[in-house]
Amino acid sequence: MSAAPATIRRLDPVLVDRIAAGEVVERPASAVKELVENAIDAGARSIEITIEGGGRRLIRVVDDGRGMSPDDLALAVERHATSKLPDGDLSAIATLGFRGEALPSIGAVSRLSITTRPEGAEAGASLVVDAGRKGEVMPAAAARGTRIEITDLFAATPARLKFLKSDRAENAAVGEIVRRLAAAQPGIRFTLRTEAGQPLVLPAEAGEEASLRRLASVLGPDFKANALPVDLQREGFAVSGHVGLPTFHRGAGSHIHLVVNSRPVRDRLLLGAVRGAYADTLASDRHPVLGLVIACAPDLVDVNVHPAKTEVRFREPGLVRALVVSAIHDALRRGGARSATTGGLRTIEALRPAAPRLTAHTGYAAPSLFKTGAAPRLRDMPSFGAPSGYDGPAYRPTPGLAEAVQDLLQAPPSLPSSLPPQAEVAPETEAALEDHPLGAARAQIHGTYILAQTRDGLVIVDQHAAHERLVYERLKAQRAAGGIARQGLLIPDVVEMEPEAAERLCACAEDLERLGLALEPFGPGAVLIREIPALLIGASLRDLVTDILDALDASGLEEGGDPATETGPLGRRLDAVLSRMSCHGSVRAGRRLKPEEMNALLREMEATPNSGQCNHGRPTSVELKLTDIERLFGRR
Repeated sequence: MSAAPATIRRLDPVLVDRIAAGEVVERPASAVKELVENAIDAGARSIEITIEGGGRRLIRVVDDGRGMSPDDLALAVERHATSKLPDGDLSAIATLGFRGEALPSIGAVSRLSITTRPEGAEAGASLVVDAGRKGEVMPAAAARGTRIEITDLFAATPARLKFLKSDRAENAAVGEIVRRLAAAQPGIRFTLRTEAGQPLVLPAEAGEEASLRRLASVLGPDFKANALPVDLQREGFAVSGHVGLPTFHRGAGSHIHLVVNSRPVRDRLLLGAVRGAYADTLASDRHPVLGLVIACAPDLVDVNVHPAKTEVRFREPGLVRALVVSAIHDALRRGGARSATTGGLRTIEALRPAAPRLTAHTGYAAPSLFKTGAAPRLRDMPSFGAPSGYDGPAYRPTPGLAEAVQDLLQAPPSLPSSLPPQAEVAPETEAALEDHPLGAARAQIHGTYILAQTRDGLVIVDQHAAHERLVYERLKAQRAAGGIARQGLLIPDVVEMEPEAAERLCACAEDLERLGLALEPFGPGAVLIREIPALLIGASLRDLVTDILDALDASGLEEGGDPATETGPLGRRLDAVLSRMSCHGSVRAGRRLKPEEMNALLREMEATPNSGQCNHGRPTSVELKLTDIERLFGRR
């Protein structure tokens, strides 16, 4: 009787490396990441990457690091051979690579060529690994550092080629990897060359603003003017870097750069903390732009939790999350009433007239501000009526928009109504008002927008969006201080609704009472409102309750918990309810304001954190510099 065949056997070492390559080398960008990280660990100050065919035909990485001796080169392509764990302590990893898998895994699925020379050596050495078959170490002429070339990537595993995308997509993935590594290493020069267009060159940065300049190179030149510094330390952790204003945002999260101990990561804990910090200042479908560095002792973070080393695990995750949220909150508060500079640039671009047109009679026609249709005659243009109570010379329409704007700036501002008493401020001289960041109110346009003049330009403010943020911040401050000031109704108001909605609202009555809204059931399908926040006096209670129900549905307030925890889940849900409530206590669009009321609103915006955007993430103001306006009219 013959023996049963063995069912368990050792895998061939080359096959083991190819299996490992499935985790380490997912696509050409993964190979670039591993090679560039090795160059950084080798102390390189300049790294040049060249890509052909999206990385399929060629990946070349050249650095000026320490290089390797012939003996080290022979070991470098062996599995699990590394110089980065001298004592084998995984709790004190201070390098980007440490597993010793990258080079043998890459060599198993491509043709890998390495040429290297350490400083002080008379000659270099070279080695070729072809589809897992290692050649001999040979002497070679080489500059100090290491040159690695990968050709025919995945030729040994052709099935993997089917899963690669177009050359353009693979080039973009490589560019994203290089930018993330460059953002984490501002002191290193990076050069990326592809077959598509100009090379990406990121010079080495030095000095106090090295990180900011590198982030501006990676995130775009507008980032520097719209960034706020971050610097906070607590219990062995430090958070530094720069975060963008909430009104400076993007449609995807690819502009969020997170670095932990010089390692770029895409960690879910940190991404969640960033989203939480921007929760009530950014629209739900937009993403912030920022670069944050978290530094701590190596034993406080585990980087050995993901094959690609893109995720980490902190010993104190709650502390790290709270630290990131607090650091971003502090930065946004310091930002105050600032809005993104790109809003003003877009406004200028929208106002810019079209290029002059040749005409049969006059040679050139005047630029038109109208995109379609014939330009109206001057007598058909609407006239600007004088403000109420103004008995000066009548305003005459002129053909130039520049003159119209100037006359509007010089005209006395308008009109009656009043803000809440807390908006009143002591009068100031016109010169003093113009020195404020938001300037001096000059006019109200369409009962919605405040036009203010500063020393070097003008500011347009959306009065409803601005006051909505002010009311929201007051409500949050009162809640944090122990309770929202409330006002009892002389006659309690009954609000009717669907029975299910009434039950859902009454189930949250205890939490809503902490927000200043006291209600109770009043038969099937109705609630009785006895008290409302004092800041919301005069609001439509039916609309208020409807919006609160929407906020409850979106945030799940019914789960309960401790409302005092500002950064906790329930604290964020309560803030979502306050955000809906504040909309009903704000100055509505279309309400006419007196000059002193407009100036009071501007001064309160300057003193209120996060007032540069409303609760929905829209900007509350747009600044136009005088130099930009002069260029618009050809004065510069």
